[in-house]
Amino acid sequence: MNKLLWFALTLPGFGQAIKLEAIPNPSMQGSLQSHWGIAPDGNLLLSWIEPVKGGYALKYAIRSGRTWSDARTVVSGRKFWRHPAELPELVSLSDGTILAHWVEKGEDSSDAEDILVSSSRDGVHWTPPLIAHHDRAPVQHGLASMVASSPHEASIFWLQALKGEDGPVYLMQTVVGADGKEIREQELDSDVCSCCPTSVAKTSKGLLVAYRGHTPQDIRDIAVLRFENGKWSTSKILNPDKWQINACPVNAASVSAKGNRVGIAWYTEANDNPRVQFIFSSDAGTAFGKPVVVSSKDAQGYASTTLTDDGAFVSWIDEGEKSASVKVRFVSSAGALGPVLQIAEGWRMNLGYPQLMHAGVDTWIAWGDSAKDTLHTARLLK
Repeated sequence: MNKLLWFALTLPGFGQAIKLEAIPNPSMQGSLQSHWGIAPDGNLLLSWIEPVKGGYALKYAIRSGRTWSDARTVVSGRKFWRHPAELPELVSLSDGTILAHWVEKGEDSSDAEDILVSSSRDGVHWTPPLIAHHDRAPVQHGLASMVASSPHEASIFWLQALKGEDGPVYLMQTVVGADGKEIREQELDSDVCSCCPTSVAKTSKGLLVAYRGHTPQDIRDIAVLRFENGKWSTSKILNPDKWQINACPVNAASVSAKGNRVGIAWYTEANDNPRVQFIFSSDAGTAFGKPVVVSSKDAQGYASTTLTDDGAFVSWIDEGEKSASVKVRFVSSAGALGPVLQIAEGWRMNLGYPQLMHAGVDTWIAWGDSAKDTLHTARLLK
């Protein structure tokens, strides 16, 4: 895309306009599975998986000022699990290290999924990939999220299905060092939804993990765990939607934090009412307010959220008659909803899992394009 595209609409009640400024990125045709991060120098970082000769590569670029760096390769020629819900991530530690994780698929006839980790001190040279979990059985280890949990460590939260999707699925935590090597592993929840991604954010008090829980009655509501003062809290349901479904919806929560402020967006179909909901906390996730519905009726979910100084942006996917669409709206700190802005239309799988990120004074969104088979990025301005 050679020129900027601008879309604008007026926000009643907010007295301002939202504009979507499309900004090209260095990814090549066929790229998907995008994720935002922050580089060691504090600049915005975008990672993705891209087709290369002989297979695929995990790549990233850093945006400094008004320009992107050249795309850099983390690892190439691996058996990446090419699914919108299995997002590779890059996170920066305060010591300058960049850690990357991704999920690899086993043979076509196998249920094997493994989480791999690599690290770099200069962003160019990466350590040989290491498996991030103890178990080596050909079962699910995936749907991971990662956060810098100390100056020299990162925590990866992921799902483990030792007996397949019909058996109990566990929420696990692996702590890795700046060298990419596992330090410790522990089980956090012994019964979770088997194929919904995890999400983690760092508050001023510690870590907050959001994931889809599970009960023997097949209630699959969003649960949260907090790590504060050196220990994990008891898991609690974020909001009692009481969504009962004898299947895994592959549709999770998204959590964002700034200091003590936390925002979580998620999807539910409880009471046959599909909707994307959003909720705030002002005390690092100890307690939450009442949820607001940001989309209903045609909502498919796949929500993402990011906090700003005066509220939060929430994105999701709606289902149309012939195609799906990526949409976004602003939620003020008081819970007031701005109008819905449509970002893109296309085939659901190629739209991917749209991702939001607020960095500095800018809010960004990334999504896939089924028509042109490309990865799009843009700034949301208000």
